[in-house]
Amino acid sequence: MAPTTCNTSYSHVQINYLAPVYGVEFFLALLGNGFAIWLLLPRGSKKSHAGIIFSLNLAVSDLAYALSLPLLVAYYAMGKNWVFGLAMCQVERFLFNCNLYGSIFFITCISANRCLGVVYPFYARGKVESKHAKVASVIVWVIVATISAPVFKFSAIKDVGEKKECIGTALDSMLPSYIPYSLFLAGFGCGLPFVITFFSYIGIARAVCKSHGLESREKRKVVTMVCIVVALYSISFLPYHILRNLNLRNRLKPPSCQLSSHVHSAFQVTRALVALNPCIHPLLYTSVMDNVRARLGCCQGSEEQKSEDIRL
Repeated sequence: MAPTTCNTSYSHVQINYLAPVYGVEFFLALLGNGFAIWLLLPRGSKKSHAGIIFSLNLAVSDLAYALSLPLLVAYYAMGKNWVFGLAMCQVERFLFNCNLYGSIFFITCISANRCLGVVYPFYARGKVESKHAKVASVIVWVIVATISAPVFKFSAIKDVGEKKECIGTALDSMLPSYIPYSLFLAGFGCGLPFVITFFSYIGIARAVCKSHGLESREKRKVVTMVCIVVALYSISFLPYHILRNLNLRNRLKPPSCQLSSHVHSAFQVTRALVALNPCIHPLLYTSVMDNVRARLGCCQGSEEQKSEDIRL
């Protein structure tokens, strides 16, 4: 009876918590990232700076995932009954992973780009061009699609009574193969970018502290970006990967029903927090854009200021 009780508790948490949260996140992510893409798209013949290119790719990734959220809203609103077929279950999981790791890698690119701009401004302006950012973006997309592709093998439909559940991780019989893959994603997809981002901000912090000529506006942008990225890792990326692997281990060898239930419930919270990222990222775009007001026509400035999107 213990496993059945735990499963019922799991469904209760998911149905009552995830459906309304995903619904709200869908509208916020759709509006925020649609607006961000409009702001970030290049105007005329002007070349976009690297930061704009990375941010635009991040916004496109967020928007693509946001468009898949109504499927999850319907799924949980119908009591965890997936009626869209195996292919759509796999596509939804693939989009989730692409957005998650695309977000992490593009945030890393934005952070490293800002580090170069603050720590080595003269080198960055002369050596780092928009074409380099475009090549880096293509590489990121290839990496993200490659590490996300195994979900087409692991994601499955499971019959539970009269309902069909979309298994986003793997069936119990495939857990021994899935857990190493999940650990790889945690290390390569989250841990490595976190280390790069962390050292980028150490370099930024040192440069800002030593600089007496850095404008207060630039300092505010740097501080805002640091706070947003630290918050994303602290409440979303790191807890999600830690709890996902703990939950998988408990599924393989459950220590106790109560502990498994607490871990699973906490994992569901982090799933919703990860889906919240597309709603938070527009704040990141505005923190690294100098031309938001100019695009909106809210203020008038020199053409040099208007063309200055993100300094490398």
